[in-house]
Amino acid sequence: MLRTALTRSSRALCSGARVAAQRPIASQIFQMQAARTAAPQLRSAARWYSAEAEGEKKADEGAEQKEGETDDVVAALKKQLEAKDAEAREWKDKCLRTVADFRNLQERTARDVKQAKDFAIQKFAKDLVESVDNFDRALSVVPQDKLKSEEQSEHLKDLVNLYEGLKMTESILLSTLKKHGLERIEPEGEVFNPNEHEATFMAPMPDKEHNVVFHVQQKGFKLNGRVLRPAQVGVVKNK
Repeated sequence: MLRTALTRSSRALCSGARVAAQRPIASQIFQMQAARTAAPQLRSAARWYSAEAEGEKKADEGAEQKEGETDDVVAALKKQLEAKDAEAREWKDKCLRTVADFRNLQERTARDVKQAKDFAIQKFAKDLVESVDNFDRALSVVPQDKLKSEEQSEHLKDLVNLYEGLKMTESILLSTLKKHGLERIEPEGEVFNPNEHEATFMAPMPDKEHNVVFHVQQKGFKLNGRVLRPAQVGVVKNK
């Protein structure tokens, strides 16, 4: 029985030694199998990471390229917009100048038409004033003392009637001419105006102010504010 127990003990020790010896080998085999199993996964993960990094790189490059193209398009549009703005300002300036020139032309045309209308009878008026002067001369030759005389003989009455008739005709004629812009200048007692008066002589007169018209040799006329014929006058010269 002792022999049998020793034999069993030795067998158990050998079996335990073999199991202990086999454990590292099994562990190594397990690790190798696990590494073989994980290797494809690691390689797949590495490929996926590499592909993802490359895709991100390409996406970044594409985004940069698109951004650069967008900037170029925006710059080109800005240039076109600036060119259009400059062209619009140029055309606006041309239109404003054209409108201003047209308005100036309208004003000049209206002014020329008005002047032509106002002074269309200028030549006729110059000839007409001679007739008015004749009325004035006829009235001036009648002695004022006879018109104011208390003795009214038949001849004096005829003279007074003729004078009054001529005076009335002259007044009606001057009124009609004034309606058409022709006015007579009667500057006696006024200050000498070289634009409307023509000084034919000067004389010192202590009882009158210097440079005042004291005698009218020939009356003047104005047509619509423009001097048609200056009045010929005598002027006081005390200096």
